[in-house]
Amino acid sequence: MYPALAVLQTMENKAEVLWVGGEGGMEARLVERAKVPFKTIPAAGVHGVGLKTLPGNVFRLVRGFFAARRILLEFKPEVLFFTGGYVAVPMALAGMRVPTALYVPDIEPALALKALARFADKIAVTAQDSFRYFNHRDRLVLTGYPTRPDLTKWTRSDAILTLNLTGGAPILLVLGGSKGAHSINNAVLANLPAILEQAQVIHITGELDWAIVESKAKELTKTQTARYHAYPYLHEEMGAALATADLVLSRSGASTLGEYPLFGLPAVLVPYPYAWHYQKLNADTLVRHGAALMVTDSNLKTELLPTIKDLLQNPTRLSAMRAAAKSLSHPQAANEIGQLLLELAGKKR
Repeated sequence: MYPALAVLQTMENKAEVLWVGGEGGMEARLVERAKVPFKTIPAAGVHGVGLKTLPGNVFRLVRGFFAARRILLEFKPEVLFFTGGYVAVPMALAGMRVPTALYVPDIEPALALKALARFADKIAVTAQDSFRYFNHRDRLVLTGYPTRPDLTKWTRSDAILTLNLTGGAPILLVLGGSKGAHSINNAVLANLPAILEQAQVIHITGELDWAIVESKAKELTKTQTARYHAYPYLHEEMGAALATADLVLSRSGASTLGEYPLFGLPAVLVPYPYAWHYQKLNADTLVRHGAALMVTDSNLKTELLPTIKDLLQNPTRLSAMRAAAKSLSHPQAANEIGQLLLELAGKKR
């Protein structure tokens, strides 16, 4: 969702935009926060669901197709842009006559994007590693991961001031996503006093674990409290957290391929075990280029503290990881994809 918003920000005053999402999806609040017109259609997955669920999901997709047709007839788009998700399928089927571009955020495309790729006019990818998953190389464009322009408005000194940090001790950023990464949060809390001896911590916990984190924070000493900065979520200040961090600990969703290289940010990545395949491939790319280390979720409790200590006490290695991450950056990705959409708009299929 964030890659699409980043692209749309580059197209302000260049195109009229309508965002179509799934009913009951998470994106409504963030899309409307970005002041982008928003509509929904029924959508559901059919891969890997049980036999009892399958008929209902197929029916929702059929309903989604007709809802998508109504939206297309009313809005009359000149180009369709997909970044994945179940909602893409009925919209793409209804819009077969409209030029289409896909953006593949992860290294390996998910099922919906794989299915739609054969019909797409252009396929933008985050990394060269994605090329092996597509047959039609002439449609592929390596753009990198599109990042929001507001992320880079922060200087390190402004970020330190805004987040109430100090300029002395190294800064560890812990990210759990919008809902939170429970095992990462637990491992950090279990080792928190020892981690705070090594670094200041910006801990973005997600909403689900916030009560637990607040309770644990009350047990810290005054000195430890001054080094620990926890938030359930950050919006505008997310760029500040990335700009000021010396090391990040997180899952390895697609954003790690774009946001960490943009800031030259070394990472310790813990692929989500229930999306292991996709997240491990993302982590593998950064690890292979020397920009990250990977720890499995099952080994997190025992390996977290020694891994963090080793990196924070080795500035030469951190510097090498920072340079490796920066070499993977594509700061113009959003502009390139936006230009691609403008070039496709109105072309005949």
